[in-house]
Amino acid sequence: MKLSNKGRYGVRAMFDIAFHNEGRATQIKEIAERQAIPPRFLEQIFQDLKRAGLVASKRGPRGGYQLALSLGEIRLGDIVRALEGPLVLGGRDEGSEGDATSRAVTEEAFDEISQRIEEAFDAITIEQLCERGEALGHKRRPPGRYVYVI
Repeated sequence: MKLSNKGRYGVRAMFDIAFHNEGRATQIKEIAERQAIPPRFLEQIFQDLKRAGLVASKRGPRGGYQLALSLGEIRLGDIVRALEGPLVLGGRDEGSEGDATSRAVTEEAFDEISQRIEEAFDAITIEQLCERGEALGHKRRPPGRYVYVI
């Protein structure tokens, strides 16, 4: 299993809203500047997160995207599944030549590993990421001007 930029950026963007704006409405531009994520790509990510019910959008001068659930309710697994699909190891070995018993045994092991990976992602919430940020001494940065690097 490999996490794409979409999944990584999605987790960073959700953390950004929670850590720097306490889950309140945050504009794409602000997140993009702080996280060095292309704004157009970030907009696509937020559309998927909105469809999954993890964020809501708010219009107007103080608008943007805000968390739709509390920090403790949003798990990394929820974000990654919304952006990447199921958290499983690569495709099945169906239809290939070889010993059916070996395929069955190894596929069962891969299914178990996939389940453990999913459990690991689900064990971490956005709230816990914010606590980690504070424990590491990172400062919360209010909205403002940041240098955007492509």
